[in-house]
Amino acid sequence: MERVRGVGGYFVRSADPDALGAWYRDRLGLDIDDNGMWHPEAGAFVFAAFDADTGYFGSRAQRTMLNFRVRDLDAMLAQLRAAGADVAEETQDVAGVGRFGWVTDPDGNRVELWQSG
Repeated sequence: MERVRGVGGYFVRSADPDALGAWYRDRLGLDIDDNGMWHPEAGAFVFAAFDADTGYFGSRAQRTMLNFRVRDLDAMLAQLRAAGADVAEETQDVAGVGRFGWVTDPDGNRVELWQSG
């Protein structure tokens, strides 16, 4: 059986793609080139299906949620708050998995940040 080798991209619609791309670059440090190409550090990638009625993604209208690995969750959340980003107050610790926090991008998409355990 032929298998996929990895994730090749994540695509989102936006009323202002340039501004949204700049937000991800300036607020999360996503080092992307003019074509959107990014070379992330190696590490785990989770693909998980959730119940259709989950509240975990924030708005029920949001059908998917992007998750980024971070080195220091507290520092990232503080940096986002200082820049005026919409950061959730709560964080979550999952034994053996890591810590999670959330920010909402300017288009209203909830993004998860993961400091692995």
